[in-house]
Amino acid sequence: MKHFNKVLLGITLFLSAFSTKAQETTIPAVKNPPIFMETFAGDRALAYQMIINKKLQSIPKLGFFGVTNIQAEWGEPKVNDYMVQGNLTYSIVRGIDLSSGFIWNPIDGIRPSAGAIFSYGNPKLLAVVNPRVDLSKNANFDALALVEYKPAINEKLNLYTRLQGLYTHNLGYDFHTRSYVMLRAGLTYKDISFGAAANFDWYGPMKINENNFGGFVAVNLF
Repeated sequence: MKHFNKVLLGITLFLSAFSTKAQETTIPAVKNPPIFMETFAGDRALAYQMIINKKLQSIPKLGFFGVTNIQAEWGEPKVNDYMVQGNLTYSIVRGIDLSSGFIWNPIDGIRPSAGAIFSYGNPKLLAVVNPRVDLSKNANFDALALVEYKPAINEKLNLYTRLQGLYTHNLGYDFHTRSYVMLRAGLTYKDISFGAAANFDWYGPMKINENNFGGFVAVNLF
């Protein structure tokens, strides 16, 4: 019985030491930003946007960056204005990532893509710049920029403001293909933001302008 107790004590000490060592070598959890989802109902169209920027918990340098923009005009059965991109990312240093994946729009279809993501964030301010280029013939080059500012008003409410812009240029034919400016102003309560919104859109080489004014509701999904 004494021999059994010694063996049991030895196993217990071994497991305890192993558990402590495993805890010491465990990779710390990555603090990922939330998934951003917004719906904007305007006088011309209903718009939806989703932005995902996540890191893998097991390999923190690797991640996924995705942007979806859809703008459906009222009374039109077909959606002619959308953009979807999905990218694997690799972190070079804090705030700078390389990206590679695909972009999909109604004019060019699906194309391979590569770019970089520069980001900075704190509880009040978020800034993201994402230049990228198609890896195909007659490639498009574009740059997405976003600045979000949310200073506190009181313990429950924050002011919410956002400026977001995109400019796309076709390198093969040397002309403008798509650009926009999005403006948002409102309030944030916990994980929900809402208020007034305006989209200014330009299409094609002639930069045909179409605008959309209304209200938005956005949520952060953690």
